[in-house]
Amino acid sequence: MHSETSKVTTRTLLKMKAEGKKIAMLTAYDYSMAGLLDQSGVDAILVGDSAANVMAGYPTTLPITLDQMIYHGASVVRAVKRALVVVDMPFGSYQGDPLEALRSAVRIMKETGADAVKLEGGQEASESIRKILSAGIPVMGHLGLTPQSINQFGTYAVRATSDEESEKLLRDAKLLDEIGCFGLVLEKIPAVLAGKVSRSVSVPVIGIGAGGEVDGQVLVLQDMLGITRGFSPRFLRRYHDLGTEIGQAVSRYVEDVKSSDFPNTKEQY
Repeated sequence: MHSETSKVTTRTLLKMKAEGKKIAMLTAYDYSMAGLLDQSGVDAILVGDSAANVMAGYPTTLPITLDQMIYHGASVVRAVKRALVVVDMPFGSYQGDPLEALRSAVRIMKETGADAVKLEGGQEASESIRKILSAGIPVMGHLGLTPQSINQFGTYAVRATSDEESEKLLRDAKLLDEIGCFGLVLEKIPAVLAGKVSRSVSVPVIGIGAGGEVDGQVLVLQDMLGITRGFSPRFLRRYHDLGTEIGQAVSRYVEDVKSSDFPNTKEQY
């Protein structure tokens, strides 16, 4: 268990980057899991729009709504005492309309109590980011593989492998740093490029499938615990096979109920 009890803020993460201390981030979507993560010492919790996949069973992140993200965000915040909580802005809540982006971000902050929001995109999202920042709301950027744009690119393959795309990603990262984002997520890009980005910006860079030269890492909790099945990209390290253990526990429960072994005399009033 982590002994540090002071609240992690955006300033804490900036200081960690400056001191060369790695940042540990995981996703969470509910009260129970968020409390466990917080007590175990993660620095930041991302209430990701990946809830659309792991909580609701959608094939992409696109269907999840702002109301649903607020529900998940508020559930997580109620459990967290130490970690920085960042809530994803879902598809359709910020693209193309800075005022709509501001309204969406304000709702997230007011109705969840989160510490910051995260949204995808570089230059194309910069006006929305500026508008949100103008209200004093911390913003984390997201570059590289951007799942909300899956229909545009048609694949979850590694991004920024060409010179043109890698140069644009570096420009976008510098832009997001300059306009005031407190951090960046880089997803599924070459490790060398991710390291270059991290050294080129003043803010923490959190990788997911972006190698070890960045300032921290994030994984989807259900993926690293082995709850999700059929998903095993190169960047994913499974720290437990909880899916198998849950299945075995449920099977034993079913057997005990059907054999009348549960409840026994000590388990009743």
